[in-house]
Amino acid sequence: MSAEIDFYELLEVERTADEKVLKSAYRKLAMKYHPDKNPGCQDSEAKFKQINEAYACLSDPQKRAAYDRYGHAAFQQGGGGGPGGFGGSADFGDLGDIFETIFGGAFGGGGRQQARRGGDLRYDMEITLEDAFHGKSAEIAVEVAQSCQPCSGTGATPGTSARRCNLCGGHGKVRAQQGFFMVERTCPTCHGRGEVIESPCKSCRGEGRVDAEQKLEVQIPAGVDNGTRIRLAGKGEAGPFGAPPGDLYIFLHVKRHRMFEREGTTLLTRCPISFTKAALGGEIEIPGLDGARHKIEIPAGIQSGKQLRKRGAGMPVLQGRGSGDLVIEIQVETPTKLSARQRELLREFQATETGEETPQSKGFFDRIKDAWNDLTE
Repeated sequence: MSAEIDFYELLEVERTADEKVLKSAYRKLAMKYHPDKNPGCQDSEAKFKQINEAYACLSDPQKRAAYDRYGHAAFQQGGGGGPGGFGGSADFGDLGDIFETIFGGAFGGGGRQQARRGGDLRYDMEITLEDAFHGKSAEIAVEVAQSCQPCSGTGATPGTSARRCNLCGGHGKVRAQQGFFMVERTCPTCHGRGEVIESPCKSCRGEGRVDAEQKLEVQIPAGVDNGTRIRLAGKGEAGPFGAPPGDLYIFLHVKRHRMFEREGTTLLTRCPISFTKAALGGEIEIPGLDGARHKIEIPAGIQSGKQLRKRGAGMPVLQGRGSGDLVIEIQVETPTKLSARQRELLREFQATETGEETPQSKGFFDRIKDAWNDLTE
């Protein structure tokens, strides 16, 4: 045994620590001082051996009882030459899982590497606002890796089959000594598959997959918006050597509309009206995406920027019930071309103005007048 450092101090636990606390402390320290995380550091390697020695003792009830009673002397002078002197070796149990994840299989089993699922694919589709309103069915063509038909995705020439890898014995992993541990790595011959193809399929060259165009029918529901994602399960790339395929994700992009803007389920449009209609009131008709012509009442004296709302004439709720609203923003338009008679009538109207007809203007000029008086006093 090396330096006689107290095992409990090495694991940084109390002497009353139970099995769960011991295991947690050991995991933390083993990850910290593992040689793979500290390559070339002899101090870390020595520390790693010490904490393994400590855990090998304290994780065994018989060895721990002897250590608690006699200390390091329990394993000296006939005590077995170390914590392993009681026979057997430390049972690390499920501790191997964490090392296999972090250090590439140092404690892992020798099972064959499972076939990887096929990759997911992305397809960007542009649609109109009308398509988003009503929904539609569309056909798309996607270039994708598909399972090879002649070999049924095995990668071997029809009539033949893959053989077990001689290097790893079909386990998909090989072992090598690395510092204190026996480390498992992916087999370099079969790349973790556990099998070797001696007669590759000529169609896919042993890959089990070929690139081909795939035509798919896509159902776009009513109410979709920019960035809406549609998932087609199992329509992505085929997995290698018969593994399950991935998924195809369709991302929707809605074209800019010449008349409507969209905010969620609300449709917004801007409608210019004459200043006489704004003054006298009236009615306008707005064609909706639903194909109907919506009549909108214009109240007398309406101002530019005022918004009028038509309930239920907006976008449908995606995968829900009901629809949003249609909002019309009024823009009062000043005439640019007037006939002589129109000018005459406007001058007559101007002569009758008292200021009460335009309360906002009157209030504005009253504030200017007050501000000017304050400056001149």
